Amino acid sequence: MTAAEIMLTVLWLGLTAYVLFGGADFGAGVWDLLAGGAERGRPQRGLIEHSIGPVWEANHVWLIFVIVLMWTGFPEVFAAVASTLYIPLTLAALGIIARGAAFAFRKVSEELWQRRLFGATFAFSSVATPFFLGTTAGAIASGRVPPGIAKGELIGSWLNPTALVTGALAVGTAAYLAAVYLTRDAERAGEADLAEAFRRRALWTGATVGALSAIGLLVLNADAPRLFDGLVTGRGFPLLLLSIVAGIASLVLLWRRAYLAVRITAALAVAGLLWGWGAGQYPWLLPGVRVQDAAATDAVLTASLGALAVGAVLLLPSLWWLYATFQRERTAQK
Repeated sequence: MTAAEIMLTVLWLGLTAYVLFGGADFGAGVWDLLAGGAERGRPQRGLIEHSIGPVWEANHVWLIFVIVLMWTGFPEVFAAVASTLYIPLTLAALGIIARGAAFAFRKVSEELWQRRLFGATFAFSSVATPFFLGTTAGAIASGRVPPGIAKGELIGSWLNPTALVTGALAVGTAAYLAAVYLTRDAERAGEADLAEAFRRRALWTGATVGALSAIGLLVLNADAPRLFDGLVTGRGFPLLLLSIVAGIASLVLLWRRAYLAVRITAALAVAGLLWGWGAGQYPWLLPGVRVQDAAATDAVLTASLGALAVGAVLLLPSLWWLYATFQRERTAQK
């Protein structure tokens, strides 16, 4: 494996972490939006705030990680993506800012109208941000980002069937992961009613995401046939199959209320789909641009990978400690 391929693999691992952790944070905002009125939705919003409060900022480390690796390791790709897709990327960035600010201000607001305003901002941004990030992924996957500075269509590149389905999938996947994670959090806290409520939501959301994924394959066949072939008949098929099997297993585990095990299978279902896309598109990063063509020099790649290895020694144990500490804290309080 070359240095460029190692860098791409590490980048994809970072993207996977952001989807599984940051995506669940966005999904929690979706359920915050659908929790109901101030009184009826108070228990659900309380669980959501406790679950994501200590980690929502930390999870954005993975997004920064992905951006820096693309900028450093594949500067040509970064330039093309940032210049062609600056509209959805800007909207996603504004959503991240509005979401974080609203989440923080809602917790310290004393007036009901202020809490409602900030809560609505938090919830709406939690839907809009993954949607625009999903349309960005769809634009790249469908081959609508050519190499060069702003060579692609500024609107049509991310407003097309593949990008729109991918955006909807991003929102649905985020909501599904959040519902799955929150079932376990509610069970750990001794909140059986909340666990059951999020179990029902995870079941129907998972079924909806599965149906949307099937529709997405039909859209890919018509709109992005090269990626469709890579997923269905090429390298991506085993990972696509893993995603399907893990998704079905997740629904079974949810039905049986196996809330800890379903976290693993749900993550596998989402990661399988993400890695299936990567494998199906490999070795092309952009139309006509292979991994080796777009990579930085070996000196830059080697230095970057070395710095990443040192940083991982500090970052990964710290994140594990963060997650474990606050989950134990809620259990102790109960």
